[in-house]
Amino acid sequence: MFTKNTGVNTCARLLEKYRLSPKPFQPEKMVFSGVGNRDVYNITAPFEDEGELVIAGRVEARDQEHSEVYFFVNRGGEWVPREGAPVFQLQDPFYTRIGKELVFGGVQIFPHPEKKDSLSWRTVFYRGERIADLKEFAKGPDGMKDIRLIGLEDGSVGVFTRPQGERGGRGKIGFTRIPSLQDLTVEAIEQAPILEGQFSDEEWGGVNELHRLANGWIGVLGHIACFDGEGNRHYYPMVFVFNPDTLEFSEMEIIATRSDFLAGPAKRSDLVDVVFSGGLIRKPDGTAELYAGTSDAEAQKITMADPFGKFEREKR
Repeated sequence: MFTKNTGVNTCARLLEKYRLSPKPFQPEKMVFSGVGNRDVYNITAPFEDEGELVIAGRVEARDQEHSEVYFFVNRGGEWVPREGAPVFQLQDPFYTRIGKELVFGGVQIFPHPEKKDSLSWRTVFYRGERIADLKEFAKGPDGMKDIRLIGLEDGSVGVFTRPQGERGGRGKIGFTRIPSLQDLTVEAIEQAPILEGQFSDEEWGGVNELHRLANGWIGVLGHIACFDGEGNRHYYPMVFVFNPDTLEFSEMEIIATRSDFLAGPAKRSDLVDVVFSGGLIRKPDGTAELYAGTSDAEAQKITMADPFGKFEREKR
C-alpha cells in the first residue's frame, strides 16, 4: 500500500524532498506556428484522433488573457493548426477518453456578474467520438477551474474538483463519483468532498490530468502553487495516487521545476517561475514525457522516470 498523506504539504517542504530526487532530463521546446504573433502554452499531451497525433494548446497574445484553443498536428517537426478543426474560445485545454468517447474541455472566461471590469470563469465540457464531433454537454460552477474526469473500472466516472473561497481557500482538490457523464452537474461538482490535509491555507493546487493505473488506483498529475514575499507566483508540477474505493491518497511529490526546463520568455515578471502541467505520456521503457506550459509563454516537454511506475507495481 502506498504511504498515505501524513500532513499538510507546502511548496517549501516538497521542494526539499525534490532536491534529493532524480531530476528530469532532455528538455525540449515545442515549436508551434500558423497562429500569427501569438504564444502557444498550457498544452495537452499528444493524443490520437482519426489516426494522427493531435495537441490542444492555449493560443494567446502576450499582453492579453483572451485566448483560443487550437488543435495542432505535426508537420515537418512543427506543430501547426489542424485544417478544418474547431477552434474554441477557451483557456487551458484538457482531454480524456471515457468509454468510446473523447471528452474535451477548457476554461471559459466571461464578465464578472458583480465586479465591474472583472472577469469570472468556469470549466466547460464537450464530448464526441472524435474532435470533429465535439458538442458541449456540461458546465462547472462559476469560479472553478481544474475539474477533471476519469472513467472507472465499474463504468462510473470519477470527478476531481477545485473549490475556492469558503470551502477551498485559494484552491483545494475535491473528489466525487457519478454514475455517468449525464450526471455531471454543477450540484454534483459543488458537493464533492475535499481531500483534507493536502494544502496549507496560503497555498493552492489542482488536478491537470488523470491516469488509471493497472492496479485500479488513479495517478493524479497536478500542480501546487504559492506566492513569495514580492507577490510572484511559483507553480510546480506534482503527482500523487488516489484509491477511488477507499478515498485514500498518497503524499504529493514535485516532479519538476522551472529550472529543469529551457530558459525562455515570461508573460509577466511575476510568472517567471511557473510550470503548468499539461499531460504525461507514460512509455514502456519506464520513462514518461511531461508536456507543460512554461512561464505562461511557451510550451515544452521533458523526460523523467515514470512517476506512477512505483505505485503501479504495488498491490491494491
